[in-house]
This record gives sequence, structure tokens and C-alpha cells, in this order.
Amino acid sequence: MFDHEKLRVYQETLAFASWAETILERAKKSSPLHDQLDRARTSILLNIAEGNGRFTAADRCRFFDTARGSALECAACLDLLAVKSVVDSKELAHGKQVLEKIVAMLVGLIRSNSADRLHEAPVTYRVGRKKD
Repeated sequence: MFDHEKLRVYQETLAFASWAETILERAKKSSPLHDQLDRARTSILLNIAEGNGRFTAADRCRFFDTARGSALECAACLDLLAVKSVVDSKELAHGKQVLEKIVAMLVGLIRSNSADRLHEAPVTYRVGRKKD
């Protein structure tokens, strides 16, 4: 077993890719959404695998961030497929719930690999003006 296969986010993404296959079977193959959803779901998996194999934290974060973007892209594809009545509201809710979980796990991986990414900088707040 490869290291990336041990990651929960990889397993969740693989399950999403399998679930999305049933959606893609209903979408017209000539539709740009068919191709886009297929490429985006594939991109999540491939970027998790490649990122997990990188040696530096910056490299890992870059690939995990790309995977996160692809997950968001999948959510947008599902929205458009709902507009086109390819998916119903129950399927849409399920797919987006899984994607939210995937995005949260990816953000966790990014945070665990970099102390300075996706964090709000500490700020000292003051009320009023300092008197001279």
C-alpha cells in the first residue's frame, strides 16, 4: 500500500469519484460538464497522491491546495448539473456534503504542513486613539 492510500482524504475522494461515476453515466458525454467533472474528480486524487509524495512542506501544500481547488470545481459542476436536471436535490446535497468533508480534510493537511498558510495573522486590536 502506498502512503497516500492510507490517507482518509484519499479514501473519501476515491469514494466520491466512484459516486460521481453514476452521475457521469447520466450526463451527455458531449457536454462540457461531463468532461469537467471527470477531470476535476481525477485531479483531486492525483494531486493528493503526488502531494503526499513530495519531500518539502511547500511542495505538499501546493498539491493539496490544487486538490482543494479541484474539489470546489466539482461542487460547481454539481450545481450546474442540478440546473440542467441531471442530478436531483438529494444527490446534489449528498455530493456537496462529501466534497465539504474532502475540502476540510485538505485544509487540515495544508495547515499541518505549513504554519503560515490558511491562518489569520495575529493582530492586536485597539479601541480609540492613543493619546500623546
